Amino acid sequence: MKRTMTVTGTGSASATPDTVTLTLGVETRRDTAERAYSDAGAAATAVAAELRSEGVLEADLRTSGLNLRADSVWAEGQGQKVTGYVATATLHVGLRSPSSAPAVIAFAVAAGGDAIRINGLEQGFADASGLIASAQEAAWSDALAKAQRYARLAGAELGGVISVSEQAPAGAPVPVGGLVRAYAAEALPVEAGTSSVSASVRVEWELVAG
Repeated sequence: MKRTMTVTGTGSASATPDTVTLTLGVETRRDTAERAYSDAGAAATAVAAELRSEGVLEADLRTSGLNLRADSVWAEGQGQKVTGYVATATLHVGLRSPSSAPAVIAFAVAAGGDAIRINGLEQGFADASGLIASAQEAAWSDALAKAQRYARLAGAELGGVISVSEQAPAGAPVPVGGLVRAYAAEALPVEAGTSSVSASVRVEWELVAG
């Protein structure tokens, strides 16, 4: 009966991100639904226009999450009472130069005023294929080293590879930031640091007599 050995190898690779994705929100509270919707639209338009003037490409701007709802409170003897209306929208902004992020954020805050919200910032890569390949190679090297060590302990040697399977897709950079109400247009620093991707591979080898 053929003897085999199966091991799992993991690896990662890191690099400095070369793209930034901002998630900006616009939120307005008004006495009427029409005013809330209209003012939110005006604020979103002003922010988008300012971003375009700062060099953000049309293809890197995307609006989502348009919402209009009633704001209500519980009043004794009256039940739910509408106190106003809230309109929100989300704008996703892709920046191909991470160093421009602080200035772009500041300009967006200035254009949106009290209606602007910063919902998140994610750093990533325009093309992560090379980084993913490096992580996969590291995972393979880890699996091979483990297999050789275990084979030696078992008094055997590695034969041919029987099967290879990737355990999970390579990881993506983890988003940073959270919900922030922006009240000042001062540029805050955005440090690039490094981001990493990971890979995991499961390899089965044949074992031969040592």
